[in-house]
Amino acid sequence: MHSDYIADQEFRNEVFNDVNTKFKEFDNCTFYNIDFTDCTFQTVTFVDCNFFDCNFKDTKINYVSLRGVWFTKCNFTNVNFAMTDQVIFEFHFKDCLLDYAQFYALKMKKMQFINCSMIAVDFMASDLTEVLFDNCNLRRAVFIDTIANKADFSTSYDYAFDPEKNKIKKAVFSTDGLKGLLQKYDIVVK
Repeated sequence: MHSDYIADQEFRNEVFNDVNTKFKEFDNCTFYNIDFTDCTFQTVTFVDCNFFDCNFKDTKINYVSLRGVWFTKCNFTNVNFAMTDQVIFEFHFKDCLLDYAQFYALKMKKMQFINCSMIAVDFMASDLTEVLFDNCNLRRAVFIDTIANKADFSTSYDYAFDPEKNKIKKAVFSTDGLKGLLQKYDIVVK
């Protein structure tokens, strides 16, 4: 990979490092079983790309642009997304491991998290307007000063969400999720 612009390529079963990614733009590329743990992702752009079974665990994501990107069955344990480029960004997760990931102060409108493990994820000060949390484990996820208007938590579980510390106008929760909304009051819901 010598070019700074890579389009319509498929990558399989490789270990990437900064040489493979630094200052590169990937357009309409697909990544299968790629290990990105040695990457720092400095000034990297992914446009309309798909990632399957990739490992990003503990990866440093600095100044990466994600536009029209889907991650499926990827490991993002302990990844900090706070430095991602927020200009025209859009990315989604399906069947991913996002435990201990950090989305601090990101504008994540309309993102989708589908069947993800999101234990102890940090959403402090994030804009989660119209975000879909479909069947996600949100145990110990941190929601403080978030905007979660019209967000859908109806099929997710094990969350604690303080309505007094977050904006949740027209957010959707299931009856089973009520205990997570009322947890701070130390009451029993049957």
